[in-house]
Amino acid sequence: SLFKARDWWSTVLGEKEEFDQGCLCLADVDNSGNGQDKIIVGSFMGYLRIFNPHPVKTGDGAQAEDLLLEVHLRDPILQVEVGKFVSGTEMLHLAVLHSRKLCVYSVSGTLGNVEHGNQYQIKLMYEHNLQRTACNMTYGSFGGVKGRDLICIQSVDGMLMVFEQESYAFGRFLPGSLLPGPLAYSSRTDSFITVSSCRQVESYKYQVLAFATDADKRQETEQQKLGSGKRLVVDWSLNIGEQALDICIVSFNQSASSVFVLGERNFFCLKDNGQIRFMKKLDCSPSCFLPYCSVSEGTINTLIGNHNNMLHIYQDVTLKWATQLPHIPVAVRVGCLHDLKGAIVTLSDDGHLQCSYLGTDPSLFQAPKVESRELNYDELDTELKELQKIIKEVNKSQGVWPMTEREDDLKVSAMVSPNFDAVSQATDVEVGTDPVPSITVKITLQNRVVLQKVKLSIYVQPPLVLTCDQFTFEFMNRNPDGIPRVIQCKFRLPLKLICLPGQPSKTASHKITIDTNKSPVSLLSLFPGFANQSDDDQVNIMGFRFLGGSRVTLLASKTSQRYRIQSEQFEDLWLITNELIFRLQQYFEKQGIKDFACSFSGSVPLQEYFELIDHHFELRINGEKLEELLSERAVQFRAIQRRLLTRFKDKTPAPLQHLDTLLDGTYKQVIALADALEENQDNLFQSFTRLKSATHLMILLIGLWQKLSADQTAILEAAFLPLQEDTQALGWEETVDAAISHLLKTCLSKSSKEQALNFSSQLNIPKDTSRLKKHITLLCDRLAKGGRLCLSTDAAAPQTMVMPGGCATIPESDLEERSIEQESTELFTNHKHLTAETSTPEVSPLQGVSE
Repeated sequence: SLFKARDWWSTVLGEKEEFDQGCLCLADVDNSGNGQDKIIVGSFMGYLRIFNPHPVKTGDGAQAEDLLLEVHLRDPILQVEVGKFVSGTEMLHLAVLHSRKLCVYSVSGTLGNVEHGNQYQIKLMYEHNLQRTACNMTYGSFGGVKGRDLICIQSVDGMLMVFEQESYAFGRFLPGSLLPGPLAYSSRTDSFITVSSCRQVESYKYQVLAFATDADKRQETEQQKLGSGKRLVVDWSLNIGEQALDICIVSFNQSASSVFVLGERNFFCLKDNGQIRFMKKLDCSPSCFLPYCSVSEGTINTLIGNHNNMLHIYQDVTLKWATQLPHIPVAVRVGCLHDLKGAIVTLSDDGHLQCSYLGTDPSLFQAPKVESRELNYDELDTELKELQKIIKEVNKSQGVWPMTEREDDLKVSAMVSPNFDAVSQATDVEVGTDPVPSITVKITLQNRVVLQKVKLSIYVQPPLVLTCDQFTFEFMNRNPDGIPRVIQCKFRLPLKLICLPGQPSKTASHKITIDTNKSPVSLLSLFPGFANQSDDDQVNIMGFRFLGGSRVTLLASKTSQRYRIQSEQFEDLWLITNELIFRLQQYFEKQGIKDFACSFSGSVPLQEYFELIDHHFELRINGEKLEELLSERAVQFRAIQRRLLTRFKDKTPAPLQHLDTLLDGTYKQVIALADALEENQDNLFQSFTRLKSATHLMILLIGLWQKLSADQTAILEAAFLPLQEDTQALGWEETVDAAISHLLKTCLSKSSKEQALNFSSQLNIPKDTSRLKKHITLLCDRLAKGGRLCLSTDAAAPQTMVMPGGCATIPESDLEERSIEQESTELFTNHKHLTAETSTPEVSPLQGVSE
């Protein structure tokens, strides 16, 4: 368009703030009485600003004195409105809608005595804490009240909440509501008008809303079905066939008004009864609109902003003017500013605020004449062929991606310091009587090309902690393709970080035996840092002690090719077992032996594993019960507070009737329940750590038992270790049960009937762990009979393998027992090498991942 909006005053609000259609309002909010409007703007970052523009000349930017007030309200501001919201006065006040709160402020100014000008401040008159998340609001003289405005807030789940200034009146659910739509109030018909998710314009009488059944629940009660109470019914509805962006109501005179609805591709003008007065199909996608009365009798002017940076002015359905804006408006208002009546105020979603007026700004530029010259078409043909040849060769030699190896764009490497830090960086300097060490890990990033942004995240599993786990590197140049990519690097930390030499024990409650195909290796050569100088028998036996006191003993057979790991705690076996296998593999690789293998021939220790599962599940159930009790006592505490407050406010005080004693007792119960819940959460965290350690041990033993490949072991880990954190909403038991059920239904199924079974898609906390334990036992049985894990949904592989028997005895005198013990070899374990019995030391992990 040649007609550009004439910039009268403009500014940019904040930095990286966001705005929407409800964030702009024009009114004489400070009740100055001079007929001049102020610009009120609220942002999603919680900033409230009030402007009174006074440009020296047209097109000036904002001056310091133009900003009357700027305050940070912390909560995001969804909508601002000005009206008579305070009882006892007809002065204008400012209503600010947050997602969970409605606040009403008075705005006042104080005359300044120096050149700095007047001072403005806001005062909170009252606020309402909302029980539901708000979406938008409207206001008006609901029910025909005089001299005051009532507020109606629509929640995101379709509930209308009406507030009679300082008090809450009632709440009603709109029937069939799915998503909230725009909301407006018609004072002539005393109705609320909205657009439902069925794409229908619906009108509800205020009186019908007021006398309908209370919105305790969205379903019909038995009293409604029997006719007691009134059901909320729509006054009229109209299907417009598209979603609406905004609704506005304009009155011609006292006897007629029009309802304007801005759709996604059309805007509609409706009569009071819902009949279409006219509609207009729009050429561009609209972003905002504002109808207002025209100077012509019986017509309405409408400002419509669109996503092409244009502002169109329609008189009914006729386009009267089109003007270009420097931004896409999300809100538009018209008001009287300073000496400019009818100023158009627009706001963009990124904070460009502009006051403009309509006028012409024609371009006086004339394109210079181009010198005419004759074209040599033969030369042009030759040049075109050369260019096509070059393009063809480039397409042949290079695909969509460059031919260079993209993994070389960024390399991540980690180097672990061989020694502990001289001064430990741990916040908890001791675990029991043991000092907590720390170690430094140096991570190096090497980039071949210039990258836009690199974020380095280092992850460890609790109770191990990092001093810093996030690093961000900004670069000036942008990545050529802009595609985010992830690179991982794993590293191991020394065992001595969390483990100390300990006294070996020949008796223990839990034992497992690992078989190998090579002669036993001296434990001193495998664990040189844990040698005890006073013990000469450490070639075959070695003790370990975790920070916090747990002990594990490792024994190597003198005659057979076996190693035994034993401990009083089942979950403590994981770390030493995993470390033994890893160090054995490294030892034989250095010797040039490639056929070394470990195996496990004992019975899978499911019973010990199930005990840990039951203990963890019991703590989860206790947590739920404690939360319910705490919620009940909190409700009781607030109810007693309300009654006491009523007694204290009464002009003729009545006896307290031991309400103060009841309040004190309830308070003590709330504190005791909160302490118990906190203690249960700590115990649950430790139990989950132990459960994950046992789970890792089970995965390791099953892999050795059935000689699973790396891919199959990865599937088993994904099924048994899906969560890094355990919560009441989504716990370990239901998640693992769903994953194992899927494996039993697909790759481990015995028949097509099992594959056709449908499992529940909802993950709810189970009543008990019997179903989970049954599925784990069934999974081990299917693996023992030849089943193999895969991601394919084809029928299960033929089950031909025979389940091996129990673990045989280790025939050697130095092991305290020669009797054959069915070692309930503990199988499941987590990457958490520290057991949950210890408190949380702030150290680097034994095994870490950086991304």
